[in-house]
Amino acid sequence: MARATLVHHDKGLMDGGFIVEMTIWRLPWNDPERPHGLKYSLYFGRDGERLVGYDNERGKGDHRHFMSNETAYRFISVEKLIEDFMADIGTVRRLLKGKEAE
Repeated sequence: MARATLVHHDKGLMDGGFIVEMTIWRLPWNDPERPHGLKYSLYFGRDGERLVGYDNERGKGDHRHFMSNETAYRFISVEKLIEDFMADIGTVRRLLKGKEAE
């Protein structure tokens, strides 16, 4: 049986104790839930709380977590996925800075 191949993995810390982790796998097959042939999990959070996440776990398909909301995500490409994820991180960081300034 063919195995998934790791395409990208990166984990790091950002100022303020935030963790960013991105993992993307190329699957040996495409299916209706993952027509692009990828399995991915992108995480941004701290203290065990996910603030931004993009993933495509079985049964849910491509979706996005933003703060406490979960919505469907339209996958276009790996580059766009990472671009959208990083943009959401920037938005959350700005929102949290605003709350800390209050």
